[in-house]
Amino acid sequence: MPHTPTLTPLAVAALALLAEGPTHPYEMYQTLVLRSEDRLVKVRPGSLYHTVDRLARQGLVRATGTEREGNRPERTTYEITEEGTRALGERVADIIATPVNEFPEFPLGLGEAHNLPLETVIDLLRNRVGLMRADIALLDDGIHRVRAKGLPEKYWLDVRYLRTTAEAEAAALEALIDDLATGAISWDEEKQH
Repeated sequence: MPHTPTLTPLAVAALALLAEGPTHPYEMYQTLVLRSEDRLVKVRPGSLYHTVDRLARQGLVRATGTEREGNRPERTTYEITEEGTRALGERVADIIATPVNEFPEFPLGLGEAHNLPLETVIDLLRNRVGLMRADIALLDDGIHRVRAKGLPEKYWLDVRYLRTTAEAEAAALEALIDDLATGAISWDEEKQH
């Protein structure tokens, strides 16, 4: 069985867009931003062009033609290949099935919070929760908009997941803030060696 290259998150997003139909990288970038997928995948036009070029060299996509509009540079349109469709399905299945520690920085910060004054930690956590609540409101608005458009839920499972995990994280931090503010978690204990 031939080796399938590991697909980066941006490569998965690019292949998924091409699975919807042929397009060029600039339009792919615009679609990713319009769909707010830049919240899930770090995407910049240059990195997207590089990714599509790499996918073409790997035989996962192929150029179908070029077009030019006015004075703009030529734009090459790509389509996903059968191998690309298979690689996309395998990678999505692997992402869904296999938990991976992505080494987020926030738990590290929490683990070292004892190096800051209690009031500072409480203020920082309250600020974080406020930002999270604002993000949750944006997700709620997004959910409302896709429901209003009648977009089947299978196309926005990620938004549902992000909303649920953000709510759980915000609630956990609010409980932590309460424990810190009420003294249920003591801040004045001597350090243990």
